[in-house]
Amino acid sequence: MTERITIALDVMGGDHGMSVVLPAAVRVLSKRNDLDLLLVGDQERIRQELAGLGQTDNERLSIQHASQFVEMDEPASHALRHKKDSSMRVAINLVKEGAAQGCVSAGNTGALMSTARFVLKTLPGIDRPAICTALPNRSSHTWVLDLGANIDSSSEHLLQFAVMGSELATAVDGNNQPRVGLLNIGEEEIKGNETVKQAAVLLGDSPLNYIGFVEGDDIFSGAVEVVVCDGFVGNIALKSVEGVAGLISHFIKREFTRNLLTKMAALVALPVLKAFRKQIDPRRYNGASLLGLRGTVVKSHGGTDELGFANAIEVAAQAVKQQVPERISSRLQGILAERQTS
Repeated sequence: MTERITIALDVMGGDHGMSVVLPAAVRVLSKRNDLDLLLVGDQERIRQELAGLGQTDNERLSIQHASQFVEMDEPASHALRHKKDSSMRVAINLVKEGAAQGCVSAGNTGALMSTARFVLKTLPGIDRPAICTALPNRSSHTWVLDLGANIDSSSEHLLQFAVMGSELATAVDGNNQPRVGLLNIGEEEIKGNETVKQAAVLLGDSPLNYIGFVEGDDIFSGAVEVVVCDGFVGNIALKSVEGVAGLISHFIKREFTRNLLTKMAALVALPVLKAFRKQIDPRRYNGASLLGLRGTVVKSHGGTDELGFANAIEVAAQAVKQQVPERISSRLQGILAERQTS
């Protein structure tokens, strides 16, 4: 018998709230038989929306009332202190209490990270959680972390990020020896700041499959499965990727609609264009894991649509199924024990 997975959804979070979250929930349930969802937010509004979707009698959708919600621009400290009954906080509490095995929110990133860290705590040996997601490369995808949770990381933190990213790649992709690269301004050993150089030494002495420094273009070449960096660099890299993807789409659309001839050419090229668009569609990669916590928490992009949020739910379900937090804890404890005895 398939073991069931329960995920709590912050229905009120994000730019679009329940108008995106609830259809996404229905979409995922139609594809998976092993999943139950806890919908956290304004109970009456959720019931009305579910009725409009024809889901009033769906036993796999349960509602947990929350009287507050966190604004997208609300300071994380204010949300943590004054929004104890927010949909975000209640969803995370459900994970801590064991009523859910993971949660997904499209809400305020700072508030989500602060609340999750406060409620769930970090795993033994983890100083700071990290945000990790997959980005497309030439053959598959590359896991990149940290993407903004920590703007000033030590070499020890970068080692912890590497362990977390490596275990995620192993759990989700089935790759027992994912190649790990440290993001730097060049591949030569003499390049980079002292923190990066010290991290390279720690990674080189670890049992991870560390291949050395990598540059920004290696994220997309397929030369490495995991790329490690601090959150300041990672967030800039992520936003740059999103910007370039949007720019390419804009140029393609503009050129193919320039005149009648280019419109006819677009019709001929339509299958190729659709395939290309699918490959770089950010919705397919939506769902960033907050790694290093004693539970599964996934951050969805605040402005995503139904398809994107559905993918974030899938990311959370996969992390729960593969026991990612437990695997990270076990691997890190092994590395720390080995360092103490050597």
